[in-house]
Amino acid sequence: MVHHFFRGKDELFAASVELPADPAEVLAGVETLDPAVRAQAIVRAVLRLWEGPAQHGMVAFVRGTIGSKAKTALMREMVNRTILSKIMAGLPGSSEEVRVRGNLVATQVVGLMLVRYVIRLEPLASADPDDVVRWVAPNIQRYLTGDLDTPT
Repeated sequence: MVHHFFRGKDELFAASVELPADPAEVLAGVETLDPAVRAQAIVRAVLRLWEGPAQHGMVAFVRGTIGSKAKTALMREMVNRTILSKIMAGLPGSSEEVRVRGNLVATQVVGLMLVRYVIRLEPLASADPDDVVRWVAPNIQRYLTGDLDTPT
């Protein structure tokens, strides 16, 4: 029945929790970028989404998801299949290494969203988006393609 009414589980999830944005649209084209330069595009895509009209819906969505075990489980599945699969597409390494790298990227992106838009911790909350990209993208890039054994 899911496939009769929806294109797949991701669309069902988005409808059931009123996801304020389509991750595929937000991250369109990221998977085609060279992994060596992908981090800035990821941070810019996140900032575009959160700086836009969907911000209030995104904050409400995050707050509601964190408080619900069922929504958190659905979100985890959607993040793995829809968001991380795009971000991590084409990265070299074993599937386990790519999964670890994806999880590390997620720590930075989720942390950025929580601190900047939900908790609104200053000075990050009001920082210029270009500064945020400059500060956060190098860490994400390290998680994407850098040496995970040696801190930089």
